[in-house]
Amino acid sequence: MEAGSAECGGFLQTLRQRATIPDPAVEATVRAILEDVRTRGDAALFDHAARLDGARLTRDTIAVTDAERETAAASIEPDVRKALALAARRIEAFHRRQRRESWFVEEEGTGLLGQLVRPLARVGLYAPGGSAAYPSSVLMNAIPAKVAGVQAIALCTPVGKDGVVPPAVLAAADLVGVREIYKVGGAQAIGALAFGTASVPPVDKIVGPGNIYVATAKRLVFGLVGIDMVAGPSEVLVVADETAAASWVAADLLAQAEHDPRAAAICVTPSPVLAEAVRAEVERQLALLPRRQIAERAVSEYGAVIRVADLSAAVALASGIAPEHLELMVADPWALLPAVRHAGAVFLGRHTPEAAGDYLAGPNHVLPTGGTARFSSPLSVDDFQTRSSLLSLTPAALARWKEPIERLAALEGLEAHARSITIRMEEE
Repeated sequence: MEAGSAECGGFLQTLRQRATIPDPAVEATVRAILEDVRTRGDAALFDHAARLDGARLTRDTIAVTDAERETAAASIEPDVRKALALAARRIEAFHRRQRRESWFVEEEGTGLLGQLVRPLARVGLYAPGGSAAYPSSVLMNAIPAKVAGVQAIALCTPVGKDGVVPPAVLAAADLVGVREIYKVGGAQAIGALAFGTASVPPVDKIVGPGNIYVATAKRLVFGLVGIDMVAGPSEVLVVADETAAASWVAADLLAQAEHDPRAAAICVTPSPVLAEAVRAEVERQLALLPRRQIAERAVSEYGAVIRVADLSAAVALASGIAPEHLELMVADPWALLPAVRHAGAVFLGRHTPEAAGDYLAGPNHVLPTGGTARFSSPLSVDDFQTRSSLLSLTPAALARWKEPIERLAALEGLEAHARSITIRMEEE
């Protein structure tokens, strides 16, 4: 489709609506589950786990034991363990660069000002289950929390009738020192982390990806606890020129499409030849995918190849969409970077596929979706620290500022504010 066409405009509108319009039926279901967990605690938690996941949980079985964790870690193939360890090292090294420290500055004649940085006390991490295991999510969420100095991390992940957490998830948790693990998922897990039950102590912040029920639950408990973000379906936008290989572009589009039937996969290019080649390659490669049904539906509903006049127009369109992942698969990606305004993560060059960022390049793969990169950022160490302002004034500074503070307080009609300054001067 052509940029600016009615067809393109309709597609972009559909893309925006997919992420911004809450589903009333889903929200009603989630509200009921959360209220049940809030009022009945463990009893509700176990009932919903049995009804929704077929899991038979009790106070004695909800938590993963040390023996289960150690058995799972030992069962992982050595090559997988090495890959997880490499990813963990790279993720930690990247996030250590983000760590903030408290700072103080003494102003002559004024006193001391500064900022006190402290880690959160307790964080809840959600790891999806179901049709696939995501140990990478455990690493991406737990490591920045650890780097920030968080001491208590509780991991919730769903199990089925067998009551078994995927070994790879437990191995990843073991690798980063997460020992408190609960076999519960869905909106009920978010409720347990937010409200607390006899089995699951409450947390200060909940992070981690999940399905629409999990995302809705996180949105509804925000305010009682902090959350990382309300993540929508995954998305990638590839800006490509005539130097890009159509097969590589198609492969990157399908890497997102296989995530979710609502995932978005978009190529924007000024090259009509590449546009047609990418369409053909997507069809060819779709037939080879084990998760073809998921990817095919995503491509059909939220996939597009959009032709634009030039690369400047391509980047402008991309910034307007503000995608979760933006790939610049062009001859000179660095020349385009200054024009990029909004994106969760930017992947520069032919040899930087989005999948490298998903696993072990180092930057976090928890990214803003649905256009929220316009105002939010990837998960980072900042998300696991609080910052308190510090003020310590000298008597001389307060005396010097007495009159302007009183004037500003009077301007706002706040006499007690002014009085809190005046009384110090009168009674000193």
